[in-house]
This record gives sequence, structure tokens and C-alpha cells, in this order.
Amino acid sequence: MDEVKFGEILLPGDEDTQSRREKTVRQKFWPTFRRAVRQIPFSRDVVAGFYCALDPQTPTKVRGVLLAALAYFVMPIDVIPDVFAVIGFSDDVAVLSAAFAMVRGHIRPGHYEAADRILADRPEEAMKTI
Repeated sequence: MDEVKFGEILLPGDEDTQSRREKTVRQKFWPTFRRAVRQIPFSRDVVAGFYCALDPQTPTKVRGVLLAALAYFVMPIDVIPDVFAVIGFSDDVAVLSAAFAMVRGHIRPGHYEAADRILADRPEEAMKTI
């Protein structure tokens, strides 16, 4: 995947687009994350990014970029289908890496603390914290 493609995928979008993406991410994040957790080398960052994207104090453009990356992660149709073992999530990892590089300064310690609590306990409890 080249930078142009990342740029297209990671566009923050308008309010309606962000709203649709947020709904999709809220519904599909945890089931997708559970399937992918062993293939993502930075799972803690992904969960912290999830919390940052849903945090109303996060700037709109940052939320938009994170929601775009997380929506790409949870969507069943992408460049390399996730059903392929090992390489299936490689495009998702690339998109998430690019998004985190763009917004790293906005993922606060509280987002990482929430991620740590969820990862230490049970991911299915995470939906109760938002």
C-alpha cells in the first residue's frame, strides 16, 4: 500500500461520515480485535486508539483519522481479506500504523490506562466502560 492510498483511507471525513464510522467501530471493534489480537504487534496501541477515538475531548480531526483507521480495521472488505492466515491483517496493521503516527500525541495516558485495564481483564468488558 502506498502513501496515496493511506491518505485516501485516513481522511477524517465530515460529521456524518464520522458518525457512521463511530457506529460501525462501536459494533465491530471487539469481535474483530479478538480475531486479530495475535497478529497485531501493537494491540495496546489499537485499544488505546479505540478509546481515544471515542473520547469526546479528542479533537475532531484526530477522532476522524482514528475512526477511519478503525473502520478499515473492522470492515470485512479490504485490500487483503482478513481470512488469510498471517497476511490477512497486514494491510490493517499498515493503516493503523499510519494513523497512529499521525495522531500519537493525542492518545493520552488515560486512553492507555483504559487499554491496560481491558487487556489485563476481559476484552468483552470493554463495552461497559464507554
